[in-house]
Order: sequence, then C-alpha cells, then structure tokens
Amino acid sequence: MENQGMPLLGDKFPKLEVVTTRGKKVLPDDMAGKWFVLFSHPADFTPVCTTEFVAFQNLYKDFKAVNCELIGMSVDQVFSHIKWEEWIKDNLDVDIEFPIIADTGAVANRLGLVHPGKGTNTVRAVFIVDDKGTIRIIFYYPQELGRNMQEILRAVKGMQYSDKKRLRYAS
Repeated sequence: MENQGMPLLGDKFPKLEVVTTRGKKVLPDDMAGKWFVLFSHPADFTPVCTTEFVAFQNLYKDFKAVNCELIGMSVDQVFSHIKWEEWIKDNLDVDIEFPIIADTGAVANRLGLVHPGKGTNTVRAVFIVDDKGTIRIIFYYPQELGRNMQEILRAVKGMQYSDKKRLRYAS
C-alpha cells in the first residue's frame, strides 16, 4: 500500500513533473530502467552544498557504472542553478553533468523536504530509487551537516547486490 503523505521506504516514487537545468523531466518515468539518487540541498552558492555537488560530480562515473543517475534539487530557480554551475566551473574547474531540479516548493513539500523552522530551505535528503521506481533508502540530514557521497554509492551498490542475490530480511 502506498503512503499518501510523505513517501516511505517501499513506496513507489511519486510521479513529479519537474523543471531542471537539463530541461523538463517526469520522475520516475524518465529514469525507467535505471536507479537514481535524488538529493536535496538547502541553497545554491553555500559552502557545504558546493562541496557536496563537487563530491557527487567526482563520483558521477561510479554511479553511472552501476546504472544509477544523480539528480539534485533545491528551492532555487533554474537561473540560480545555472549560475552556480558556472561558478563551480570557473572557480573549482568542475563541470556539473547531472540535472538540478528548480523547485517552487511543490516538490519539496510533496517529498517532505522542507526543514521545520527554517523557512523554505530543504533538508539534506537523499532518496535512492531502484530501476522499478521504488524508494529503497531515504537519508535525512540537517542543513548544518554535509553528506558522505561514498556512503551513498555504497548504499546503492549494497541494495543492488541484495537484489541480485535476492537477499530479503524478515523483521
């Protein structure tokens, strides 16, 4: 049974039409047959968010090697995301190759990403979604703490290994 509020583990990822730095997308449909990691960040041009995006980009080939795409998001507009990508390229010599969702708040609210008591900023959330569109892992971090991208890659690989070996654990 699918949860009608914030999505939970085992739910199908909700169908969302989004605007990104790489055009319009429909999730999870446009990722059909691939795993994907949707990760939110509080705001463009902030130090922790910038280091996280660079770290994700540095591992992008490793994610793609296991049939997994990356997609970022925050409650910022496409123009801001593009300028931030340009700043990262100009100052850190890193090209961000994955799309970033520009959200007006609808996506963040649907996914339960608005940080309580901190305006419209989103938490640092990670949704790992399998190739069938099912949410397999959800990580939530406060705005103040950055994430470990190696751990996120390890989690994707671990879930894929579990599926391949058909490992299921009873509660």
